[in-house]
Amino acid sequence: MIKNLRMLRLAKNKAEFQQLKEFFSQLGLRDGEHWEARSNSGHVFLVEDGGIELGVGEGFPEADLVFEVNDADGVYELLKKKGWKKLGKPEDQPFGARLFTAEVGGQNVAFYNYLPENQHHVAKEREATLNARGKRFALVVSRFNSFITERLLDGALLALRHAGVEKQDMQVVRVPGAFEIPGAARALAESGKFDGIITLGCLLRGGTLHYEVIANEVTRGVGQSAQETGVPHGFGVLTCDTLEQAIDRAGLKAGNKGYEAAMAAIEMVNLKLSAERKLSKPEPKAKAKDLMKTRALTPVRAVKRQGEK
Repeated sequence: MIKNLRMLRLAKNKAEFQQLKEFFSQLGLRDGEHWEARSNSGHVFLVEDGGIELGVGEGFPEADLVFEVNDADGVYELLKKKGWKKLGKPEDQPFGARLFTAEVGGQNVAFYNYLPENQHHVAKEREATLNARGKRFALVVSRFNSFITERLLDGALLALRHAGVEKQDMQVVRVPGAFEIPGAARALAESGKFDGIITLGCLLRGGTLHYEVIANEVTRGVGQSAQETGVPHGFGVLTCDTLEQAIDRAGLKAGNKGYEAAMAAIEMVNLKLSAERKLSKPEPKAKAKDLMKTRALTPVRAVKRQGEK
């Protein structure tokens, strides 16, 4: 699984490298890793959202990088005040946006914002990433029906490894049966040691009401634990009519629900952290010189110029 994506831009010389570095720093991009070695130097800049945009046909900007900003005119004035000379003037575009380009260090960089009357076409969505490096997870596993739950556990651990979670950041806690899962999950969530909890179990329908009672209580308990502790819980407790259905959902025809529960927990952990960061940093009134620092800077997109391979 891909862990992250970086668009590599190679400067022709040290001066061009410094010019690009200064340009992106003035825009307020977050610093990532950087290094100075004998044979090369590098600096990574980070944005909140990013991606690759592929296109064909007409109407694309002649740019190597494309930034969506809150106010293209404000960014233009900011760069102009900072002394950048090679700037095109902001203009309205056929696709309902206002856009301008800047030439910096041999790179063409475009900045745009959608015009207000077109905002409803591009309503902002917040979708969390699946990178869990540095996060800690507890896995609560029922020993009852272990033939199934061990397969669910294997799937969940695989998902965590794929997402970059280190072995020391995973803790497996085993409980007697599904009924004990909510209590253990809540205790782990309240400990403050884990970013997310993954619950794994298997209930098979029998000839009495025991199945319905336990299934309802486990579902309610896990959901209540997640809501009251604020720690995301991944729900991987199977409730099946037959053993064959459970086997299918533990790695055969219907995939591995343990893997899916872990991926859901990872996504919700990142979504929670993203929401908390936004809420903890109220947006001040933006001044022109701070425009790129105080307002959301969303996706960095690499766009191929028409005719390029």
